[in-house]
Amino acid sequence: MLDKSVDWLRTFVPQPTTISRAERARAVAGAMVGLLVTFLLSQIVGSAAGTMPAALVAPMGASAVLLFCVPASPLAQPWSVIGGNTISALIGVACYKVVGNPVLAAPLAGALAIFVMFFLRCLHPPSGAVALTAVLGGPAVQAAGFGFALLPVCLNSALIVLVALVYNNLTGRRYPHPQGTALRNVHATQDPVPTARLGFTREDLDAALAHYGQVLDVSRDDLEEILLETEMRAFDRRFGVVTCAAIMSKDAVTVVPALPLDAAWQMLRRHQLHALPVLDAQRHVVGMIGQDDFLRHVGIDDYQTLRARLRGLLGHLLGIRADRPATVAEVMQSPAKTVRFDAPIAELVPVMSNRGLHHIPVVDADGVFVGIVSQSDLLAAVYETRLRQVA
Repeated sequence: MLDKSVDWLRTFVPQPTTISRAERARAVAGAMVGLLVTFLLSQIVGSAAGTMPAALVAPMGASAVLLFCVPASPLAQPWSVIGGNTISALIGVACYKVVGNPVLAAPLAGALAIFVMFFLRCLHPPSGAVALTAVLGGPAVQAAGFGFALLPVCLNSALIVLVALVYNNLTGRRYPHPQGTALRNVHATQDPVPTARLGFTREDLDAALAHYGQVLDVSRDDLEEILLETEMRAFDRRFGVVTCAAIMSKDAVTVVPALPLDAAWQMLRRHQLHALPVLDAQRHVVGMIGQDDFLRHVGIDDYQTLRARLRGLLGHLLGIRADRPATVAEVMQSPAKTVRFDAPIAELVPVMSNRGLHHIPVVDADGVFVGIVSQSDLLAAVYETRLRQVA
């Protein structure tokens, strides 16, 4: 009995964090910048309007935690922040006006705000506090009426989302966080991607999430990536770690951006390759050029985006391609996906099989090109590794 009590008490102890110091500093600085900019700009607008009860409502502090600490969370996306806060403010004001008694109006406002946020898919935890603020905020908030939802709540929310959008992307965090998947077949066929034919599929993940049946504070694509990485680590643990340096081709054929396209094509054909790494003077990878890039250049490949078609039309009208020979830099794919020489080959499997990449340049710790790994290299390495396990 005592052991069960001790185990129960241990559930109150926070789990060890895996967040790096750099990430903590990034989040703290972002919250500081976001709240400061939101406060100053809201104060300017409020002074001009002359009707705003406060320049910054308190729940924005909680919104800042989500926007800058967990920007990938579904609860921190723009519609969740702006829609959730604004709608909750409207609900709070309506409850105060209809019910009157704060003892009843406050819990009713909080509950209705959650209900509506579920329905409109804009669940945002700080919005519950916004609803309570609309009821319990005092004479200034109550005098503002439904205008409180616009100034300052909607204005605060829009400004802090705008700051988060700029800051998170400048510091290497995707925001807004798109709901993508690494398990989509890039060849546009009905077959599952290679890793899903023996591993888990999108349908498996959707079924598991439906069975879980609770709000999950992590995006679906992040959860998918975590599971894929878990599979890769399990592979390394079971079969041993083989690095990219052990299987890469060191004597790789490369080109420079200024090389004429005809010369690059001759190199591609002479060595019977499908793609070539493009290196700058410091031997850093600046792109990749493959057979499909040549097809697009000569107009045989009609599968082009509107932007590519407009660029080609403009170049034709201005006579750019007629005045000088095309170079590798004009048609190469950039930036190119690279991998470090000490990375386990398990990291290459989802990238090469699911994303349709046939060649991945390998770089050292300084980003200098040291070799290239092809699908053939990876297939041979996996075969040899498994063969050793069987033997």
